[in-house]
Amino acid sequence: MYVARRNSDVDRRLLLVPAIPCISLFLLHFLSTHTLDPLPPTLSPLRNLIYTHTLTSTTENSSSDPQEDIDDIRRGKRDELVKSKMAVCLVGGARRFELTGPSIIEKILKVYPNADLFLNSPLDNNSFKLRLLKDSPRVAWVRIFEPTPINETESMVRVLTPMSSPNGIQGLLQYFNLVEGCITMIKRYQNENNFTYDWIVRTRVDGYWSDSLDPEYFRQGQYLVPPDSSYGGLNDRFGLGDLNTSTVALSRLSLIPDLDSAGFNHLNSESAFKAQLSTQRVPYVTKPLPFCIMTDRTYEFPPSSYGVPVAALSSLGPLNGAKCRPCTVACSGSCVAKAMRKLNKEWSWTEWENGTLKLCDAHGEWEEGWEKIFDEVAGEKLARARKRGGSLESRRCVEEFEEMRGMAVKWEAPASEQICMLGLKPK
Repeated sequence: MYVARRNSDVDRRLLLVPAIPCISLFLLHFLSTHTLDPLPPTLSPLRNLIYTHTLTSTTENSSSDPQEDIDDIRRGKRDELVKSKMAVCLVGGARRFELTGPSIIEKILKVYPNADLFLNSPLDNNSFKLRLLKDSPRVAWVRIFEPTPINETESMVRVLTPMSSPNGIQGLLQYFNLVEGCITMIKRYQNENNFTYDWIVRTRVDGYWSDSLDPEYFRQGQYLVPPDSSYGGLNDRFGLGDLNTSTVALSRLSLIPDLDSAGFNHLNSESAFKAQLSTQRVPYVTKPLPFCIMTDRTYEFPPSSYGVPVAALSSLGPLNGAKCRPCTVACSGSCVAKAMRKLNKEWSWTEWENGTLKLCDAHGEWEEGWEKIFDEVAGEKLARARKRGGSLESRRCVEEFEEMRGMAVKWEAPASEQICMLGLKPK
């Protein structure tokens, strides 16, 4: 009797062996999709263990070369995305767009040539540079508009803080209006053309992309944001999600009354963004992203605890939307470690421990000769685009805007002559 029972126990244990991968997959899915906040550090080793076991089991059963399997999976995912309905929305002013625009075209729009481009940008003396978007594979809707003040309601004043915003609460509202304009345009375009987008990518016009937007970043039911530069909330310089998660994430103005009802107050852009996702129960995930925000603003150097580090464009790391500029490197190696250890990690912090971050001394204007530095870092193709995009005669500018107008399905902008005359002298 004792022997029979012992054999039975052994049999039960053997039955668990094939079940382990299934349990692992279930736990991995649960831990990846059922948290509103990033996984606590105490559970991270568990996730890593499960992920490693699952990936190892999968690759062992499929090929002798795990990297080959991963590449195949990635190619399959990219092929799937290319066949999907995707919208890419660019927001913001066109300063330095001769540097950032071509990188967006090469690293996002041409990687996913099926993607419909939406542009929501305020009219200013840099808007003429937006004509570079004529090199995009597809243009759905171009909106270049003259901004007007937004009425500040009582709930807006309670929920938002003017601190750290260059233009106070009005500056936040203008930015929120730009972002929400994306989802307004996209939904209207869907309705007019009787289809639904699978994916929505939202990025800033002043973002420089050093590498492609990888297929692994597309995750159903989760909203992707960059890590770092969180300012007490979530980095809101880029976002990617399906239609449902993007609808919530991009509704920056519409959801302010909900934040007010939930008792939130004195929020900056990043903390308001995090509160927005949490109150609407939208799971998010952070992943390193290969872009930075090209900035003309000046910052103290070296940065203080709540200062802003400005990355050299030549930094090899993903940068995750950190502020950057083309510069002669002022700080690298142990100098970076010394500077970054002083920074508040929940504020304007940037990943540096992998040794790829280099810093600019950004307390003054861009240095003389920055063009050569940019060209060396960006490569010949983007260097040519810089030279073409920064200056040209107004007649040629008008011709290129008209070419882009001919590509666009919807066009909402001043006359091409007006846009070009704002930033270029007639010749």
